[in-house]
Amino acid sequence: MKLLVPLVVLSILAACGGSGKHTRSTRIVHGASFSFAVPGHWTIRSTSASRSGARVSVSVFPLREAYAPGLFARAARELDSVAAKLASDSKATLTESTTTSLSGRRGRAYRYTTASYEARLGFVLEGRREYELFCQSPKGAGDADGACALLFATFTVR
Repeated sequence: MKLLVPLVVLSILAACGGSGKHTRSTRIVHGASFSFAVPGHWTIRSTSASRSGARVSVSVFPLREAYAPGLFARAARELDSVAAKLASDSKATLTESTTTSLSGRRGRAYRYTTASYEARLGFVLEGRREYELFCQSPKGAGDADGACALLFATFTVR
């Protein structure tokens, strides 16, 4: 059933056609415990994909303690600090931080801008794993081919 979720989302995205940014051709990127879709003409390397200076990726990090949904408020504060540090280290301006749903779980999402690129960052915690979703595009380019929206919409923890 979990594998059907990305396919249903892809069907919905393909049928929408509203923004014109989503392509009908997609490919699935598989990690050890997750998957996500990217535009079909993007180059895939391990758990990332790129095209024309834009990039999407998922990284997995171990957690010292197991995460449970009841810990979300505390985890959100820590993630806010991590995102602020990542933005600061990149000499970026943090422009958005929000709670969102990623793979059917509450997660945190952020946007930041540097002099040369725009980035979106998302975190999902599951058990003893932290999933970091990342997309980057050249400043002013927007969401190249809708890849960032596709990453956030189709990311699935298996």
